[in-house]
Amino acid sequence: MKNDTWVKPYFTKYKSLLALIFILGTFTVICGAALMFTSGYTIDKSATRPYNILLIYVPILLTRAFGIGRPVFRYLERLRSHNWVLKMTSDLRTRLYKTLEKDATFFNETHKSGEVLGLLAQDINHIQNLFLRTIFPTIIGYIVVALVSIGIGWFNLWFGLLLLLLLLVETVLVPLVSVAFQRARKYRQKAIKSELYTELTDNILGANDWIIANRKDDFKQLTTDNIKSLNDSKKQSMHFTQYRDLTLQIVFGLMLVSLLVFTNLYFTGNQAQANWVSAFALGLIPLSDSLIPISQGFDELPEYQDSITRLNNIETTDRQLPEQKEIDLKEVTIKVDDISFQYLEDTPELINNFSQVIEPHTKLAIIGPSGSGKTTILQLLMGDLKPVKNQITINDVDVLQLQNHRTQIFSVLNQSPFLFNTSVMNNIALGNENASDNEIKEAIARVGMKETIEKLPDQYDTLVEESGQRFSGGEKQRLALARILLQDTPVVILDEPTIGLDPITENTLMNTIFEVLKDKTIIWVTHHLHSINHADQVLFLSDTKIQMQGSPKELYKKNKHFQELYKMDQGI
Repeated sequence: MKNDTWVKPYFTKYKSLLALIFILGTFTVICGAALMFTSGYTIDKSATRPYNILLIYVPILLTRAFGIGRPVFRYLERLRSHNWVLKMTSDLRTRLYKTLEKDATFFNETHKSGEVLGLLAQDINHIQNLFLRTIFPTIIGYIVVALVSIGIGWFNLWFGLLLLLLLLVETVLVPLVSVAFQRARKYRQKAIKSELYTELTDNILGANDWIIANRKDDFKQLTTDNIKSLNDSKKQSMHFTQYRDLTLQIVFGLMLVSLLVFTNLYFTGNQAQANWVSAFALGLIPLSDSLIPISQGFDELPEYQDSITRLNNIETTDRQLPEQKEIDLKEVTIKVDDISFQYLEDTPELINNFSQVIEPHTKLAIIGPSGSGKTTILQLLMGDLKPVKNQITINDVDVLQLQNHRTQIFSVLNQSPFLFNTSVMNNIALGNENASDNEIKEAIARVGMKETIEKLPDQYDTLVEESGQRFSGGEKQRLALARILLQDTPVVILDEPTIGLDPITENTLMNTIFEVLKDKTIIWVTHHLHSINHADQVLFLSDTKIQMQGSPKELYKKNKHFQELYKMDQGI
């Protein structure tokens, strides 16, 4: 926590709201204790059969006031505390997104998908619970401990100290012992959960292969051992919690006995004083609701601490971008100036002495075997990666100086465009949030989806379902293409968008893509030569270098290697 930058800053950022939460929480506990205190006094006073109702009228009014005040203050405290937590977690999620988004390429290389899921699904929620279930109840509990000890100490110092000692056992000693016993167990549980996230991600992504291999039973057994270990550990934690809570109740019983001894010594001198005995005893009982949860909150501290550590240790590449500039987007010329690239100094080069000039409106196809560096070229062009030698420029400006405006320069249609579980209109509007409904519908019409959408019961308001399951592979690509039309960037990158599609659907989709994007610069990475005639230039990449380049017609006439590749791809 010493070098924490994810939690501590919010103590000062929203300090006024935080102070209000503690005040409201303290008033809630005071009202609860005062309600029982005045109720006890009223019962005792009534038992003496006062000759006039006015003698207990004030206690009755106070009982009503505290009875109303407790839920009101409780509601306001919950409202303010959740408001504070929502503000904080909103900031945290935004920061986490920006942290991951800034260097997503590198982050993806160093973290498993399951780890990212754990980070998003657990750690932010753990920090949220850290405040709601540990920090807020603990601070409010300690305020109450101080007030009760001072109150009793006002009458008798020694009883005040005795009660303070028992309260400290309840709120400090038992919670610390609980953390000491539960720490290793909680860490183990979190490690198992993280492993389950990773296993679950791998298993779900490969579910079809398990089914095809007819190994359904093996698939079900994959996580059985981890789940059993997790359940066994949780049972041990539950048993410890039961014994701990019993200890807390015993300590609280000792406090109640001590208070009864105190009141019998100091408030039984006459009938009037005796009315206060049950008042003090009953007033102590509601405090258990605010003191016992402190131990429960401390119990979860290891999980919270681990989450804070993980967030503070997110590994991202600290790229210092040069001063950012703007360019004219009407005519975009991309120049790749004899670049080379390798990830680490002791690893082989993926790209070696690569040069290219991509004029406006050019349709460039990059082909080559797997591992030849096609995707790396795309990452270099967009500025995700930096060449180890020379540079890539757009309109004579280094691409690294255009990162603040890259979404205005590049749009991407990849192998699996993601559609969110919302309406068709909302999914397309992601390309341009300022687009009107008519512009969205026009984009849908241009990609050939108007008739399909308008046949649906809800038409443009149809939910696409999770990951776009409502539509086929070709239809999802067309909807993603409609997004690109709305984004209206001068350069469109196609990263093997037809993988998994049948030849007829692929041919129709590629015709549509090149028709609606005819006024754009297209950089198309593909693994085969189907529909290659749409390209102005074909570049074959292999062994870190360009092995051949030219128009499809020129290469087919003059290059035997290209002829062989084309015939092989066509099944000739």
